Amino acid sequence: MRAPAPKPVAGRRLGWSENELASLPYARFWNPVMADISADAYRAVANSPMAEELFPPMAEAIGSIVEAEVQSGFTVASSGEVRLNLVTEMPDVTPAMIDWWFGWHSDSPERYKLWHPQAHVHAEWAAEPRAETTGRSRYVGSTSQVDEYLGSALFRGAIQFRRPEELGLVDSAVAAGVEATAVCARVGLVDVPIDMGYLAHHVAAVPGGSVMRSRFWVGGEHLAARSTSIRAAIPVAKRLIGLNELDARSLLVHCSQEMTHLASFLPALYEQES
Repeated sequence: MRAPAPKPVAGRRLGWSENELASLPYARFWNPVMADISADAYRAVANSPMAEELFPPMAEAIGSIVEAEVQSGFTVASSGEVRLNLVTEMPDVTPAMIDWWFGWHSDSPERYKLWHPQAHVHAEWAAEPRAETTGRSRYVGSTSQVDEYLGSALFRGAIQFRRPEELGLVDSAVAAGVEATAVCARVGLVDVPIDMGYLAHHVAAVPGGSVMRSRFWVGGEHLAARSTSIRAAIPVAKRLIGLNELDARSLLVHCSQEMTHLASFLPALYEQES
């Protein structure tokens, strides 16, 4: 049995209004026509789910993101946990641009919608970050509350950004002298104080741009209560919030779409707005 999907919040919708298109300074970056998912994502969809042994638990995998045996694909572990890897090439994008974007995009729903015009509905900070900060210092420690579609299912997520060290990420790329960053977060629900898993987007510079390696560990042992008042309900929640192959496939496709689309406009947006 699956938990019912949340209902859309009144007044929140896909797309931009005519007034937003006419008035916002970054309106030229609104493009509802999105490119197809990457070749890596196509292969991952075709070849997944894969054997659980190819996708180590987060505690083992987080320190070797760049060296992982499978760079794109997913498994549904015996515990019910979805483990997902994806590589996205990002021409002309730098790691600094990614840090800037994650500190900028949740300031308004319109900014968030730029990222995935066909699936992103709303975004806002749970508590407004300090206005004078930018980049990593602005989003780490903050929570972005988002409404988005994963496939046809609406997800209302609390993206709680963390320092990479809190997840145990040791950046071998930085140690080797490569420009890199890592966006890490605990992923939970907005409507009930339940956390579902973790994400990490590792971005390293390469000639001509950057490569993003995205990782998700969702469900199973990562399902936990954010409030002691509902901790006793977690065993029931684990039975209700079950994840399956369709959920994993929808997440992989969504991630490929949004990161590929982001790369198409981020360099020019960064030059204009940063």
